[in-house]
Amino acid sequence: MDEMVRVFEYTIQFLERSVEDLTEEEMVGQPSGVPNHATWTLGHLIFCCQGMATEVGGEPWLPEDWESKFGYGSTPSGRQEEYRTKSEMLALLDDAKGRLVERLRAVDASTLHRALEDDTFPTMFDLLLQVVLAHTAYHAGQLAVWRRAMGRESAAVFI
Repeated sequence: MDEMVRVFEYTIQFLERSVEDLTEEEMVGQPSGVPNHATWTLGHLIFCCQGMATEVGGEPWLPEDWESKFGYGSTPSGRQEEYRTKSEMLALLDDAKGRLVERLRAVDASTLHRALEDDTFPTMFDLLLQVVLAHTAYHAGQLAVWRRAMGRESAAVFI
C-alpha cells in the first residue's frame, strides 16, 4: 500500500504543477479535439477519490451535484462561473487526496482481497490499482495533452 500511495501522491503533484501557471479562464479552455479541460479533470479526479475512499469504508463528502458536473459521462462546460476557482479546486484535490490516502492506509488485507462481483476487477485491490493509479495517471496524461493544445509548454515531467 505504501508504494500505491507514493505513486498516487506523485501523480497528484504532477497534476498540481500542470495547472499552477494557468489563469482562471485557461482552466476551462476547450481547444478543439481535447474535451476535458483542467477544471473538469481536477473535479473528476476529486470525485473518483471519493468513490475509492467510500469503497474502502470512507464516507462521501462532496456535494450531490458533483457527480453530474464531474462524473463519468459528464460534459465539461467552458463557462468558468459554473465551477469553483482554481485555488478552491486545488484545495479540494488536496483534501480528497488526504482522505483517500487515509482510507488506503487503514484498509486491511481481507478488504483488499475481497472478491468483487464485477467481471472487470476480480478483487478490491485490482479495482484500487486501476482507479487510484492507472485512471489518475490517464487523466494526468490527458491534462498534459490539453496543455499543449492550449498553446502551453509542458509544466512537468511525469516519469
